[in-house]
Amino acid sequence: MAAMTAAVLLTGCGTATKGDPSGRAMTGTVGTAGVGSPEPCPVTDPGTPQTPPTLIDGTPANTPEGNRLSQAVGGQGRGAFADVYSTHITDHPAGRVAVCVTDLARGRLLVAAAHEADPQADPARADLYLSPYTRRALSAAMEKVMALEPAFPIHTCSAGRGATGLEVTSSAEGVASREFRKQLEKATGGIPVTIKEGAPLQALVGKADVTPAPVTP
Repeated sequence: MAAMTAAVLLTGCGTATKGDPSGRAMTGTVGTAGVGSPEPCPVTDPGTPQTPPTLIDGTPANTPEGNRLSQAVGGQGRGAFADVYSTHITDHPAGRVAVCVTDLARGRLLVAAAHEADPQADPARADLYLSPYTRRALSAAMEKVMALEPAFPIHTCSAGRGATGLEVTSSAEGVASREFRKQLEKATGGIPVTIKEGAPLQALVGKADVTPAPVTP
């Protein structure tokens, strides 16, 4: 039995400063979510620091417009529209929100519901993109992966870039094993799994300063 130190990570939103150079997905009009050609969910460059695109009182932050719509979209995506919601990226580009869904028609309804829930959230700032998997499906797949007792360790498990599958970190031997990958993808029901080499998470329990405070008589 392999010892597993696991971190299950699934974020509902991200931050990006770069726009889509093609511009095809950014065709929003007032009251609708922008939809050009159905492009895949954007993938931000992990090597580029994703600094929030504006300053509020000198502190880096997301734009108020992007952040408001982002919160409204996330609330609907994790609720009534969990059947199509994948993820979303705040300020992609600045002032807009990339909303990744598995069905564009339901995605438009999601954005409309976000506006209904918060009338100050501007639906014209949303751009819809297609994802192959919902957040709910990826979360369920991660739970199945973490329930395994494989021959190689699983250090972390998270949604992959662009919500196109799962990303697992393991040992060098786990990365090289085809059988290990097959075992993981069998557990996910066919959702692709990328395996990268990584180190176990260090347990923080017992490392904190637990010196008792002096008692005042």
